[in-house]
Amino acid sequence: MRVACLALMGLQLAASPGAGEEMGSYVVTGDAIMEPLVGGKGDPARGATLISDRQRSLCTLCHSGPFPDAHLHGTLAPDLTGVGARLSDGQIRLRVVDMKRLVPYTIMPSYYRVADEQGRRVATVWRSKPILSGADIEDIVAYLTTLKG
Repeated sequence: MRVACLALMGLQLAASPGAGEEMGSYVVTGDAIMEPLVGGKGDPARGATLISDRQRSLCTLCHSGPFPDAHLHGTLAPDLTGVGARLSDGQIRLRVVDMKRLVPYTIMPSYYRVADEQGRRVATVWRSKPILSGADIEDIVAYLTTLKG
């Protein structure tokens, strides 16, 4: 039974977005990643769905903002209301890709940069893989840039 449960968990993780994607390259300029991680603009509607998905992006575990289920929003991180008026799309992109580049001791995970796994227990399916795909990141960026106030 335990083996069957572990096998099922492995299949679920393997089917998770980002789990099968190799990380692409990107260039950091100042405090931003100016170019999209994948071709074209992201989908703001899909980004809104991802932001509120407490199983995939985890954003609302720490952040509050104009998202559904306000009673479930976190208070550990800045409110994202108006973030699109405060930051450019490139600045938002870097913060989602690798906030640790700007604030090394942040609790926010690097959603696209693959961290050094030395000495860490990382499931085989996730080793050297980003948490979210480049398309997921671009969708989140597209949505957050719409939050002007």
